[in-house]
Amino acid sequence: MAPTQLAGWRNKPSTEEKERRNTVGINLETVTHVTSTDYPGHVPGEDAAFTIDRFRDDFSVHFHQNEPSLASFSLVGLDASLANAFRRILISEIPTLAIENVYIENNTSVVQDEVLAHRLGLIPFNGSRDGIHNFLKWHKKPEAGEDPYAGCFDWNTVRLDLNVTCTVNKEAAADEPDPTKAYHNAHVYARDIVFVPTGKQAEYFSGENSIRPVNPDILIAKMRPRQTINLSMHMHKGIGADHAKFSPVATASYRLMPTIQILKPILGADAEKFARCFPEGVIGLDTVSKKEAGVPGSPYEGHAGEIKAVVKDAMKDTVSRECLRHHEFEGKVKLGRRRDHFIFSIESTGQWDSDELFLECIKHLKLKCKKLEQHVVNMAR
Repeated sequence: MAPTQLAGWRNKPSTEEKERRNTVGINLETVTHVTSTDYPGHVPGEDAAFTIDRFRDDFSVHFHQNEPSLASFSLVGLDASLANAFRRILISEIPTLAIENVYIENNTSVVQDEVLAHRLGLIPFNGSRDGIHNFLKWHKKPEAGEDPYAGCFDWNTVRLDLNVTCTVNKEAAADEPDPTKAYHNAHVYARDIVFVPTGKQAEYFSGENSIRPVNPDILIAKMRPRQTINLSMHMHKGIGADHAKFSPVATASYRLMPTIQILKPILGADAEKFARCFPEGVIGLDTVSKKEAGVPGSPYEGHAGEIKAVVKDAMKDTVSRECLRHHEFEGKVKLGRRRDHFIFSIESTGQWDSDELFLECIKHLKLKCKKLEQHVVNMAR
């Protein structure tokens, strides 16, 4: 039974105590303090109840890299359940456009029809943002036995064609060993796919905004003379929960912020060895100043001019624990990870900018919360 909340519970832990509770311990062979304790009633005399003001004060976002295809940022002051909710929404619930149906008229290549259709479905495409996100709507799959074309319109279906035939290059040498020079269309690439606009699609998808592969050099198949691929494709909107080809991200992951505390001075050759235990840029080498060495009782006393190890950028650390395997560093370093500091990495496949994806997943989570709130209200009635 949880302890009864007493009047006047407003005690706050010290900064050191909060840091201790908020750090996952990384030891030589174990990981400690993995359970969160920041919930009401765990520590008598402390008010750990959630409030929006407290969350607003503790939460912050810091961007480390922001490019259309790759974004890296930190969410600080967040619970793991929310961070993981963002990751799952990024992977499986934001809609994108991908090849859904492949109608093969002729395929005499060595790639089987099923494998060819699967490879085509996994090619990421790009186009007009307004057209993809606003003009194109959801497509309802036909029931068994229904005409597959009956529900296809310009506002829910995008058509693509692929018609390639391999022929002999008569201008190449007779002993040419390179098939790309000896034959025409020996390799079939994503750039060979042709967008066929229908209806109002020409208004949204034209010129640089036309539907096209994100990477035109994706290899689809290899062919030899008299082999041909003749097919058409239909693209529809979908989400990653239905199939991975609809996922808007190539990768969406997070990791906890590493912490490195140097408890005792690491000097000279040990400092250089200590730096080699970490990825480049994590540990820096500095010189002990005369001021540091001149303080009586200082751990650097008498070591003026020597090299010392300092933490330069803990975020680059991969927490390999290599430094804990060497006896000369025993008791001199403490490794950990901040429990509420999540370093996100989002790599977009092209139809969304990487930072837009994060904002979009927040919208999805807010919508889920509103639906849940409405269900609770209906239950209460």
